[in-house]
Amino acid sequence: MIDHRRLGRELELFVSDPLAGAGLPIWLPAGAAARHAVEEYVRDLERRAGYRHVYSPPLGKRELFELSGHLGYFADDMFPPMRLSADDEFVLRPALCPHHALVFRARGRSYRELPLRIAELGGMYRAERSGVLGGLSRVRAISLNDAHNFCALEQVGDEVREILRLIREAHAALGVRPAGFRLSLRGPGEKYVGDDAQWARAEELLRAALDGVDYQEAPGEAAFYGPKIDIQIVDAAGRESTISTIQLDFDKPERFDLSYTAADGSRQRPVMVHRSLVGSMERLFAYLIEVHAGAFPAWYAPVQLVLLPVDDGQAEVAVDLARQAEAAGLRVDVDLAGSLGARIRDAARRRIPYVGVVGSREAAAGLVSLRLRNGRGLDPMPVADALGLIGAVVAARSPDLLPAG
Repeated sequence: MIDHRRLGRELELFVSDPLAGAGLPIWLPAGAAARHAVEEYVRDLERRAGYRHVYSPPLGKRELFELSGHLGYFADDMFPPMRLSADDEFVLRPALCPHHALVFRARGRSYRELPLRIAELGGMYRAERSGVLGGLSRVRAISLNDAHNFCALEQVGDEVREILRLIREAHAALGVRPAGFRLSLRGPGEKYVGDDAQWARAEELLRAALDGVDYQEAPGEAAFYGPKIDIQIVDAAGRESTISTIQLDFDKPERFDLSYTAADGSRQRPVMVHRSLVGSMERLFAYLIEVHAGAFPAWYAPVQLVLLPVDDGQAEVAVDLARQAEAAGLRVDVDLAGSLGARIRDAARRRIPYVGVVGSREAAAGLVSLRLRNGRGLDPMPVADALGLIGAVVAARSPDLLPAG
């Protein structure tokens, strides 16, 4: 069975060290390179869709999380408060929404600004029990692709449908294969805030946005502040989890006294739409490592091209070619150690998409022989053509190793 923890070790993507602590993996250079490429893509996708990115601290005063309701409804999943003095306690945040509410209320808002889409790839922390931790799929320090869209009630339907479109686009680029859609609703108990009318209206809006989508209802799986659409994935072991989510929240705007000036001059409450296109980087990569068996699409492969001189006589040419590849925006290595066969096998083990072999004839003619990860070899070609081929595949974020057409 494919296991992201084993592949993570073999491909040197991340490491879990007892000295760092359970559920606190360290991203190694290869894993960090892949993650950075994905983060850049997601931020750019959001920016083009009208999102404004912010930075906010991963902790806040105890009062912030009392106001948000997290300490009242979510305390079992939070780390204990840190007391600096008798009247100064701080809490590692379990979610980004309280800070984003503060972004909204940083100044007065007008209906002309809505929907206001505030996005951040930020850190949050959950006090997970040690028995449920594993690799990247369940961790205590979480890097979440998060956003909170503040909109008028009549804008909610269109906003949710647009978020669903963005989720589909991101999934297609990354190679995510959703296992199903779930409408998570209230269940019995006292763990929910808000009144029945708010919940009924929120559920009605989400059902309308899911029109034409095959989904299952899941009573008891709602957030404490509102219903949500969860998009599920299944890992190699058959375990189901949520990767993307859209949540409606009438409660936080009330708690934080958020308002905007409507067209008639009145003060109105916005609706807060929590959404994550691809979830946390940790859970996302646990899934991507397994679904691609470590062979990521070229655009976010840690190393996209490795150059192999046949012998020492071509080493200088290979290093110069690597500089050209780096100048073209590619992630490239030069491997000089060992026999050519051993270096080709090592590139295959590392799942590097492109191997560029430079022998004496290629070096003399300014050519390079490309070998694809799937074992297919291409005829020697000019260096500029080889870099153009790889660059076109990367730019298109294609799952294939050759340009379309």
